[in-house]
Amino acid sequence: MSTDSVFSGLKVVDVASFIAGPAATTVLSDFGADVIKVEPPGIGDPFRSTYLFPPHPSLKENYMWQLTNRNKRSLVVDLKNPQGHEVLARLVRWADVLVTNFPPRVRKALKLDYEDIAPLNARLIYADVTGYGELGPEADKPGFDITAYWARSGLMQFTRDASSPPAVPVPGIGDHATAISLYAAIVTGLYRRERTGKGCNVSTSLIAEGAWATALWLQAGLFGAKFNGEIDRKNPPNALFGASYRTSDNRWLLLSFVVEDKNWPVFAKAIERADLLADPRFADSTNRHTNAGALVAELDRVFGAQTLGHWKTLLDAASLPYGVVQIPEEIVKDPQLLANGIIVPIDDGSTNPRYTVNSPVTVKESPKVAPRVAPGLGEHTDQVLQELGFDADRIDGLRACGAIA
Repeated sequence: MSTDSVFSGLKVVDVASFIAGPAATTVLSDFGADVIKVEPPGIGDPFRSTYLFPPHPSLKENYMWQLTNRNKRSLVVDLKNPQGHEVLARLVRWADVLVTNFPPRVRKALKLDYEDIAPLNARLIYADVTGYGELGPEADKPGFDITAYWARSGLMQFTRDASSPPAVPVPGIGDHATAISLYAAIVTGLYRRERTGKGCNVSTSLIAEGAWATALWLQAGLFGAKFNGEIDRKNPPNALFGASYRTSDNRWLLLSFVVEDKNWPVFAKAIERADLLADPRFADSTNRHTNAGALVAELDRVFGAQTLGHWKTLLDAASLPYGVVQIPEEIVKDPQLLANGIIVPIDDGSTNPRYTVNSPVTVKESPKVAPRVAPGLGEHTDQVLQELGFDADRIDGLRACGAIA
């Protein structure tokens, strides 16, 4: 572990499961924090087995666990066991940060509330993440990425084509966004501690992150704006911004002409359809928007006649803004992701390194640690307990009563 990392020496207890909470501690670990992941006996964090179920890509190796729990140490403790709380208490006194995502009622039952924990360590940053927030009638309702973030916020409604049913997004999008907000809250809490010497309780939720993601249109609703209805690809508000087109090899590209009046004549010439410039329906932006459906029909025929490679060559030569809807085989080899350290090698001692996705925060003057292999269940239980001051006899006693495994 590099001593030059921002959080070298920072001690973190991860009492969370699945994605949002653990992913936040992963970011801390990327910057050198020592993260102990507390898991229950038996199967551990249920997220360990999530990768096995459809529609997730099929692989024998637990790729999800590697992504979300790299660099950590695993400690198995039964927090329902009274003697397990002896371990928890020592962890809390040891830690700078504790992260949990248990619902409020579960935290109370486990005596894991901030009010229970704070007296043990006045400098602790206690960070919690929930599905629907800590107050209100749904505070204890189980919240997941797809429900609390995607569906409840309206993102699922706004990101579908007219009359199409809601699509299932890539799992973890909302969780990873929420993880960055929780990370930001933790860092803000640590800064506050530097100024006051005191710890604090920081939090966020999937529903809050979803509302923030939808905020541009949510703000419109709050001010009483009239919404224009569902987006219809064949009859959009603008055929040149946010509109997608299929190529002859069944690929999709997306036009993003923010400066439309400037881009339009360049585009028409680039795709060898200068005749469109003389069409009165497309003479200016007002007419193009009014006749967007007709323009989509024209461009569908144009783009459908050639391959993606053909159109990339022409659009790039004209310096036009567009995007390609990449497929998995391209994403994992994207040279831009590799050049910017967005995809990085795992430090597993292999001569043929595998790769993982880096966290999206960079401090150029303080390098991250190389991603290490995620821990096996309870791999570091004895090691961590010894560091916390438990002797061999007490460790055996805790194991005998089922408090640890």
